[in-house]
Amino acid sequence: MAGHSKWANIKIRKGAQDVKRGKAFTKLIREITTAARIGGAEPSFNPRLRAAILAARAQNLPKDTMDKAIKRGAGAEEGTDFKEVRFEGYGASGVAIIVDTLTDNNNRTVADVRHIFNKYGGNMGSSGCVAYLFDKKGQILFQDADEEKLMEAALEAGAEDMIANNGECEVLTAPEDFETVRDALAAAGFAHPISAEVTLRPQNTITLDEKGATSLLKLLDMLEDNDDVQKVYANFDIPDDIMERLGNG
Repeated sequence: MAGHSKWANIKIRKGAQDVKRGKAFTKLIREITTAARIGGAEPSFNPRLRAAILAARAQNLPKDTMDKAIKRGAGAEEGTDFKEVRFEGYGASGVAIIVDTLTDNNNRTVADVRHIFNKYGGNMGSSGCVAYLFDKKGQILFQDADEEKLMEAALEAGAEDMIANNGECEVLTAPEDFETVRDALAAAGFAHPISAEVTLRPQNTITLDEKGATSLLKLLDMLEDNDDVQKVYANFDIPDDIMERLGNG
């Protein structure tokens, strides 16, 4: 499992995510609004909106807040129009980083993201400089699941692979098969994953020592803490002993 996924899962288990609930809600509302604007207000015809609603429910975003965001995105209510902007760059030890944002002020977001890269030992690069190092995949993460039964159900549902590591199982799918596999797993009794999303998965990872890991994770945390940032992807791995020490810090 990629280092960034392991780090995110440690924060979930500890209940110590740096992004406070208010910030998380802000990001979810922006995604719902944008999804409705691009694909319409009907979830059954809008996969991106369906995924956004599922993520919002997992974070206990109130239903009326979701409904307002959908109406606003679909044009029923006036609201801010957000633009999708992607940034790419490098962190400690040459780790590749992709930052996806939704912003109503591109100049502000560019300045903020560049500042974070520079302040925490990274460098923002040009468009496309690292994107080729990642593949788009469906990813469904489970903790303490029956590995054998999950593997059987995942492969039967059309998943590409399942990777088990220290009690956590990562089911991988082609992007177009993600919803089918997720729904089939839920029907098979695996209805409560840690997370389920279409994501960018690194083709290869760079293993970091404790100093590099500390520097990189600070950079990633600061990026994720920015209101305009929706998703951060990076191609690193950290040995489990170092990850646990940092997670307990």
